[in-house]
Amino acid sequence: MRRLKRNPAGLLGAALVAVMALLALIGPPLWGDAAAAIHPGQINQGAWLPHPFGTDALGRDLLARTLVATRLTLGLAFLATVTGTLGGTLLGALPALLPRRAGRLVVAVVDILVAFPALLLAMFTAVVTGLGARGAVLGIGVALAPTFARLTHTLTASIAGADYLAAARMLGAPRRRILTRHILPNIAEPLILNTAQAMGAALLGLSAMSFLGMGVQAPSYDWGRLLNEAFGHVYVTPSVVVAPALAVALAGLGFMLLGDTFAKAAASSGDPVGTPVAPLVPPAQDAPVRDAVLEVRDLTVAFPGGVTPVRKLSLTVRPGEIVGLVGESGSGKSMTAAAIGQIVPYPGLAGSARTRLCGVDLDGLNDAERRKLLGSSLAMVFQDPTSSLNPALRVGGQLTEVATLHDGATPAQARARAVERLRRVHIKQPERVVGQHPHELSGGMRQRAVIAMGLMGTPRLIIADEPTTALDVTVQREVLRVLRDVVDDTHAGALFISHDIAVVSELCDRVAVMYAGRIVEELPADALHQARHPYTKALVGSLPDMDTDRSLPLATIPGRQPSPADVGAGCPFADRCASAVSRCSTRPPLTVRDDGHAVACWEA
Repeated sequence: MRRLKRNPAGLLGAALVAVMALLALIGPPLWGDAAAAIHPGQINQGAWLPHPFGTDALGRDLLARTLVATRLTLGLAFLATVTGTLGGTLLGALPALLPRRAGRLVVAVVDILVAFPALLLAMFTAVVTGLGARGAVLGIGVALAPTFARLTHTLTASIAGADYLAAARMLGAPRRRILTRHILPNIAEPLILNTAQAMGAALLGLSAMSFLGMGVQAPSYDWGRLLNEAFGHVYVTPSVVVAPALAVALAGLGFMLLGDTFAKAAASSGDPVGTPVAPLVPPAQDAPVRDAVLEVRDLTVAFPGGVTPVRKLSLTVRPGEIVGLVGESGSGKSMTAAAIGQIVPYPGLAGSARTRLCGVDLDGLNDAERRKLLGSSLAMVFQDPTSSLNPALRVGGQLTEVATLHDGATPAQARARAVERLRRVHIKQPERVVGQHPHELSGGMRQRAVIAMGLMGTPRLIIADEPTTALDVTVQREVLRVLRDVVDDTHAGALFISHDIAVVSELCDRVAVMYAGRIVEELPADALHQARHPYTKALVGSLPDMDTDRSLPLATIPGRQPSPADVGAGCPFADRCASAVSRCSTRPPLTVRDDGHAVACWEA
C-alpha cells in the first residue's frame, strides 16, 4: 500500500477499478428501470440533455444501460479470468506430475497454444462450445490459459532443483502432494499478481467477442453487446458508442495499471523501505600513508532502516603484502570488499574519511576517472568462479575483454596475454583452455582462470573474497600457492577474506579480525598464538591441531553474532565473552599496543 500511494499510475488504476466495482454493485438497482424504459419517440437519438450519450434502437438511455451492464461485464470477465488461471496453472503444472515424455508433450502443446493468436483461439472455442455468454467465457478462459501455463511451467522449473523438493522425492511423497504442498505455494505470488492484468485482458476480450456477435446475446447485454448494437448508427450519431467504449477503455486501463503496479511492487519487495542515505563520515585530518597500495579510514556502509554492516573500519595494505580479513559469516567482510571496489549493492551506500588506492584519493575522482583506476589497478576474485565467468562465452574471450577495454590491446595481443596469464597461474595447456567454456574446466581451474582475469591488467591490489571456500583441500592449497606466487611476482598488495583462520595464518602476512562490522584486532599472522582479544583467542582455540585432546568436544564460541541492525553501544562481543566486565557496556576503541598489536578490548 505504501508503494501504491507513491505511484500515480497505480493510484489511478486502483481508483478506476474501485469505481467499476462500485458501479457493478449499485448499477442495476439504481439505473435498471431507466435502462429498460422504452421510448418510441426517442429512437436512435444523439446526445442531448435527458440522454447525455444518446439512445438505442428502442429509445433506451445508453448511459443507464452502460452503467447497468457493468455488473455482467465484470462478472463474466472474472469468470473467464478464474477459468484461464486455474486451467493454465494446472496445464503448466502437469509436466511436474506426468512422466518425462508426457511432460514434454504437454510443454510442446503449451508452446503451440502460446504462439496461436489469442482472439482466434477464443473465437474457435466459442464456436465449438456454442455462442453466448458461456461460450465467450470459455473461449477467453482458454485464450488466457496458455500464458498462465507458460508462467507456471517456468516458475516450476526455476525451483525444480531446490533441496526441499529433492528431500520430498527422496521420502517418496506422491507427485500430487509435491505439487500442492511444495511447488504451488512457492510460485503462487507471481501467479496471483498476474491475474490483475489477466482480468483486464479478459474484459477486453469478452467485449470484443460480444461486439463480433459471438458473446452475450439479446436480451442480455454487456459493454461489447452495446457497442455491437450502436455500431450501425455510429456515422449518423457518433455519441451512441461513447459510453460503452469509454467504459471498456477505462476498466481495461484500470486493471492493466493495477496489475503492472503489483508486479513492480513484487519485483522490489525484497528492498528495504526507505531512501538510501550515505553515511556521514568526517574527512581524515592526518597525513595519508605514503607507501600503501590501499588505505581505508573509517569506512562505513549503511542501508535504509538502520542496517550498518560495516562501521568505521580502517585498513592498510602495502605492496607485496597479503592482509587477511577474518571473521564469522555476517561480520561484514564481503561488504567491506564491495565498498572498496565501489560495488555496494543498492540501496546500500558507503562513506569513509579517506579511501586511497595506489596513492590516489577515490573520493576526489569523477565517475569516469574512478572506473578507469579501479578497472586497471584493482582485481577482485570472488568466492564462486561460476558466477564470475559467463557460461555462454569462452574463457579466452572473457580474459581478452579486460585488455582490449582498458589497455587498448589488439585481439592478437590480448589473446597472447591471456595465454601468458593462464600459464602464470599454473594452468596446463593454456592455448587450449582459452578456447574452452567455463563448464569444461574443473572448479580449481575456474578459480585460477578468475585470478588470471584479474591479472590481465596491471593490478596493484588484489581482493580475494573467500576464493577457496568451495574447493577441496588439495585444490585449495594450489589456489593459495598461486595467489602467493602472484603477489611475490607482481609485488601487488592483496586483501584475502576468509572465515578460516587456519588458511589465513598460513597465507597472510598480517591479520585483521573483524566482528560485527568492526576491526577488533590486527596483528602479524605469525603472532596469532599471542592474540589478546577474546574473540581472536576463541577463533584460534576453535581450530584443532595434532595436540588437541580428541576425547574432549571441539571448542566452540557460545551465542551468535548480532545482526547489523542490532549492534548496541557497548562491545558487541560482550554477550559471548567470559571476561566481560561492567565497562564493556561502552565500546572500546581500537588501540595500538607497544608491541604493534591493535586491540579493541578493555581487558586486553
